[in-house]
Amino acid sequence: MIRVLFICWGNICRSPMAEFILKDIVAKRYIADEFVIESAATSTEEIGNGVYPPAKIELKKHGIGTPENELGLSQKRARQLRAGDYSKWDYIIGMEKLNMSYMLRILGGDPEGKVKLLMDFTGTPEDIDDPWYTGDFGGVYRQIVRGCEALLRELGY
Repeated sequence: MIRVLFICWGNICRSPMAEFILKDIVAKRYIADEFVIESAATSTEEIGNGVYPPAKIELKKHGIGTPENELGLSQKRARQLRAGDYSKWDYIIGMEKLNMSYMLRILGGDPEGKVKLLMDFTGTPEDIDDPWYTGDFGGVYRQIVRGCEALLRELGY
């Protein structure tokens, strides 16, 4: 079982998009039973809130979160990363460098090398800009798909 936890600032845009994009990809490849995939926040600002509506709309454009492919999107609620998460996850993957600094502080370091940035798996490391500010949910979707595909290649899928 491969356990992947995606992290962003509020857990209402990028990290839940990554969570559900990866869930969709592994389901379509019939390997979902080999993964546990979730997401969390570094901040407390959005704890308990659902996925931001424009992020849901973007996912639904691609068939994710629809009645035929719900994957739990409607029940997703933001939660904060906790120090105890370090021992529970194989990969703790942030969306941007700023997330990394907060992740490492919350987790108390990264002695096993589990903390990474999603786009580092692509060979063209870059931040995934927060669509809360940019409004570019389509661009974020495309970046996350690239990152998730690269992660799966790294894992041998």
